Amino acid sequence: MARAFASTWSTLTTDVAQQDPRRTSLRVGRLSKAHGLKGALKLELFTDDPDRRFVPGSAFSLQVPSTSPWHGSSIVLSELRWYNGAPVAFFEGVSDRTAAESLVKAILWTDDADQSTEENAWYDHQLVGLRVHRDGVDVGSVSRVDHLPSQDLLIVATDNGDVMVPFVAAIVPLVDIDAGTVTVTPPYGLFEEAPDDGSETRAKHASGPVE
Repeated sequence: MARAFASTWSTLTTDVAQQDPRRTSLRVGRLSKAHGLKGALKLELFTDDPDRRFVPGSAFSLQVPSTSPWHGSSIVLSELRWYNGAPVAFFEGVSDRTAAESLVKAILWTDDADQSTEENAWYDHQLVGLRVHRDGVDVGSVSRVDHLPSQDLLIVATDNGDVMVPFVAAIVPLVDIDAGTVTVTPPYGLFEEAPDDGSETRAKHASGPVE
C-alpha cells in the first residue's frame, strides 16, 4: 500500500507477492540500526498506527536481498519499546547484536486485513493507470510504483518517456481514485529538461548585444 502524505510509503512489492500472490500486504516499517547488545533494532515506521501494527506476537514478512540469510523468512515481534521518542523492536530468535545487524535495512510487511485505518494510503493496483494532471493539463499516466528504502516513486509514462515522481505530499498533493487522476506539482525540470547555462549564453551571443 502506498502512502502519499509521508516521506515513506507502503505497498506490495514483487519480492513479497511472489511468496503468495493472493496476499494483500502492507509495508509498515524498516529496521534501520542495531540497538544495544541484546538483539534490539531501531525501527523506522511506515504506519500511522504503530500501537495496532506492532504488538507482541505480530508476524512480519521480510523484504531483504536474495543474498540475505533472512530471504523468504518472516519474523515475530516480542516487544516494542520507545527510547527518547524513537521505537526500538525486539524479535523472537534475535538475541544478540550480530543477529540484529544481519537484519539492518530489512523492510517489514504485514497482512493487511483492514485498509480503513491507514489514511491517504493506496494499493499499487489503485494507482496504476491513473491519469496525471499538472496545472490542469494531462501529462501522462502512472505505469507502476517503485518502492525504495527512503521513499516510493510514481513512474509516469509520458510522450517523452518515463518520469520518476517522488510520492510525497509536496509533489503529489492529491490522489482522486474516483476521478481516476493524480495531481502533481513537480519542481521545474522534472517533466522537462532545464536549459543549461551554456545554451542560454550561446543564445544571448547569437542575438547580439541588448540595446
